[in-house]
Amino acid sequence: MQLVLIRHGKTDYRPVDERGLIGNGRDLAPLGNKGIRQAEECARRTALKGVELILSSPYTRALQTAAIISRITQIPLRVEIDLREWQPDRTHLYGSTQNVRDSQSAYDQHRGVHPEGETPLWESTAEMIARLRPVFDRYLQEGWEKLAVVAHGMVIGRLTGIGSVQHCLPYTITYTEDYTWHHWVEDGI
Repeated sequence: MQLVLIRHGKTDYRPVDERGLIGNGRDLAPLGNKGIRQAEECARRTALKGVELILSSPYTRALQTAAIISRITQIPLRVEIDLREWQPDRTHLYGSTQNVRDSQSAYDQHRGVHPEGETPLWESTAEMIARLRPVFDRYLQEGWEKLAVVAHGMVIGRLTGIGSVQHCLPYTITYTEDYTWHHWVEDGI
């Protein structure tokens, strides 16, 4: 099955910062003007030719990107809750971008693996892959041939091995039942 992986467009976090939103409330941040333009440009890329369905993370930045692409291409859209981004705090109570950066630093320091005898708040790579794999396996088993997936940098990095995933740039892979996931990606997310 072909997967066209697309990281959401550039996000504007000002609205959530202004409202003091914390945890998953921060994931309500919409695309900025640049992100909207990126999504519109992405919809016109030839990589989307033949795509049967767009799958999207439920986070606003991804869903808005997917909706723009769907509107322009007329490809149907489906939300998959498990395509959400890596969880910096499984309590969903982080209060700022700095809290996320701190969790990211700890994740990077331990290369995505919880230290022995500890269970940090951040989601390990193994936990992330364990929630992502069933989504793609289900579509593979259903016989889909080509899907677009609008998600997040760390999700796409696990599938491609790319550390610095660009906004709205399509990355195409062939997903099979024995697909090899990338547990650690150097130089970025």
